[in-house]
Amino acid sequence: MSEFFRKNNCILICAYPKVVLLLVLIGGVEMSFSAEQTTVERVDLVQYTGLWYEFARLPNSFQKKCAHSTTANYELRPDGKIDVLNRCKKADGKVAVAKGIARRPDNNKQGKLQVSFVAFFGWRLFWGDYWIIGLADDYRYAIVGSPSKKYLWVLSREPNLNSSDWQHIQSILEKYKYPVEKLIVSGKISKI
Repeated sequence: MSEFFRKNNCILICAYPKVVLLLVLIGGVEMSFSAEQTTVERVDLVQYTGLWYEFARLPNSFQKKCAHSTTANYELRPDGKIDVLNRCKKADGKVAVAKGIARRPDNNKQGKLQVSFVAFFGWRLFWGDYWIIGLADDYRYAIVGSPSKKYLWVLSREPNLNSSDWQHIQSILEKYKYPVEKLIVSGKISKI
């Protein structure tokens, strides 16, 4: 093992043990399995890529500073993985950015993706579940959850959703027993 690797690992582990522990715990949180929750059967990654607006989400620790205007941009790479670029505006007007990579670990389960925003020396050690549990036929909205139901995002191709789509989305969330009452809704509902 090289001296550089030993020295820098010690810096990370010795100086920031709570951060390392938190990353390990976050990685393990998503290991739980919900037999009742299923993902969509088919996801065309080419059609799924592009810009998405966050319409709603469950509160989470890594988006605490996001006040509004949250977007996710997905770009398909030649190796089949997806470059992820998340942006949001903080209360002070500054833009927060998170870059990551998504992958499909099993091509037979197209709705089950994994995403990583943490790299150590170029290695992606921590992957979180990104389950597409709802998707409009024309990809105008997507519902992204996790097996633990701790994480949830409602994404839309436009900043707002029509009331019919929102009712359908809510029925899916209730079916899978997501805590709808805790949702942070950032978009607006328009009448058809």
